[in-house]
Amino acid sequence: MAIPFFSIPTPFPDLSPSKASMSLATSLPLLLSLLLFTNPLPTASADETETHLHFFFHDVVSGLSPTAIRVAQAPTTSLSTTGFGAVVMIDDPLTEGPDRNSKLLGHAQGMYALASQEEAGLLMAMNLAFVSGDFNGSSLAVLGRNTVLSDVREMPVVGGSGKFRFARGYALARTHQFDLFTGDAVVEYDVYVRHE
Repeated sequence: MAIPFFSIPTPFPDLSPSKASMSLATSLPLLLSLLLFTNPLPTASADETETHLHFFFHDVVSGLSPTAIRVAQAPTTSLSTTGFGAVVMIDDPLTEGPDRNSKLLGHAQGMYALASQEEAGLLMAMNLAFVSGDFNGSSLAVLGRNTVLSDVREMPVVGGSGKFRFARGYALARTHQFDLFTGDAVVEYDVYVRHE
């Protein structure tokens, strides 16, 4: 009579084909109810506020007082069909309406770089610094890709200050007007953020 050297009790049930299907049949409803009644999407906590901002961004590259100035470029930028390698510093006004003379809400301050060799794709790194209304003195930081020829571009909001402390969200940009002769643009922004 052979005596086993040792025996390991298994915590796993017998999963023969008939028992496995029965086990799955009893587990499936529980799993489905967990998936249905658990909200996997993050929601704003009780001490967070959700804010929607709407404004127009004026990128002026022409005239005596441009708000966007090229500060650097690669040796091959002038040969590129997309302007690849150019870096532009901005202090673009943010206004309530599409008219440049409408109420000033703030400034987009930072830079954009032409970062694609295949399309008009910008790397945007800017602060949206607000100078009026409820958010006067507060800012949002935007860092992301902006394919300017797309109808709608989405860029992440990665932080903020003042009333926008701990901000996170996204900005949607739509070209409202673009002057092919001057290169000046008016871009409509909808920004959605959660913050303290």
